[in-house]
Amino acid sequence: MKSKLFPFDDLTWPEVAALPRNTPLVLPLGAGYPWAAVAESLGQPAQIGLLPAFPFGWRDSGLEVPDSVLAATVGNLLNSLRDDGFSQVYLLSPADVELGLGASHLRLPGPKPIANFPSDGQREKVILMPIGHTEQHAYHLPLSVDTIIIEAIAKGAAQVAPDIGYTLPVMPYGVSTHRSSFAGTLNIGGRAFEDFWLAVVDGLVARGFSRFYLMSGHGGNCSFLVNVVKYAGDRHKRIFCATAWLHTSGPTGVAALEKYRDSKIGGMGHACELETSMVLALRPELVHMERVRDDIDFVSTSSYFMDWVEGGALVANPPWDDDSVHGAYGAGSLGTAEKGRRWLQAAIAEKVEHIHEIQEQHRRREERRNAGFGLWGNKK
Repeated sequence: MKSKLFPFDDLTWPEVAALPRNTPLVLPLGAGYPWAAVAESLGQPAQIGLLPAFPFGWRDSGLEVPDSVLAATVGNLLNSLRDDGFSQVYLLSPADVELGLGASHLRLPGPKPIANFPSDGQREKVILMPIGHTEQHAYHLPLSVDTIIIEAIAKGAAQVAPDIGYTLPVMPYGVSTHRSSFAGTLNIGGRAFEDFWLAVVDGLVARGFSRFYLMSGHGGNCSFLVNVVKYAGDRHKRIFCATAWLHTSGPTGVAALEKYRDSKIGGMGHACELETSMVLALRPELVHMERVRDDIDFVSTSSYFMDWVEGGALVANPPWDDDSVHGAYGAGSLGTAEKGRRWLQAAIAEKVEHIHEIQEQHRRREERRNAGFGLWGNKK
């Protein structure tokens, strides 16, 4: 009997909740493994869930971080699955990787890089770092929503501005503080997430790169990316490292949202009109519109309310269980592929504007430094 392999991140959270908890789940470092050998090593189970490939971080991956940082990152992801009750959770890696994970670590030859990494000739470009996540998106959308969307936006921006922008492979994992509320939601953990991305920046700076744009498709990543930007800027004085609140959230994006949205404030947040529309435009086969359940009964006050560009003076993190019955924040029922195409176009245009601005910021600051501006005149 051959094991059936299925992509874990194509599932909705109720489908993950229904999986037998002895289903083996495998998180691969890289791609290109002999899956027949993986199934054999697991005893040919009826089915094996394949998580999104972790794109880089280990030695010989093209972009490495310290082993201790990688071990903490992937260890937290595996523990997320164990917290959901899964009893057979494995990391799959090249044979020479040792992360201290014991019996939950499978090693096989054959992994391949996810994509090319920037060469030394790309040092004058802004390095785009798209970061999605693998988490629940209500009844009608797959776990891969945030990854699908931010990958498309980053690739689109790099294609529009190839002379000044270069995108890394998308990272399909981030931070979810609501992890326990709905099945299938993973969590790197805030501290490990910050350590990982700071190590990525450190490694690229050591190779001579100086302009970075951390681009998140998942709201739970954003506050931690602000910390990464602060740490990186303090550690490396002559770089320009930036992030932004999600995508489609600046003047260009907001104008497009307001022009084409049908929902009122509260209709866009998570598995909502916006995200449903974008996935309908990108991967319609993964959307189950017949299962949509809108969650728009958010507890709103004048200084704390929910929408895509969150507003109000208060910053808080109440449990999702207060506001969401089905795992959504917003009106996914109003999503259409046509709106998704329009909003993706606006999101890409907005990111291209940011790439140009990061280039200009770095150029003008370097001119001041080299001219001996202020305290820079005292530095050799």
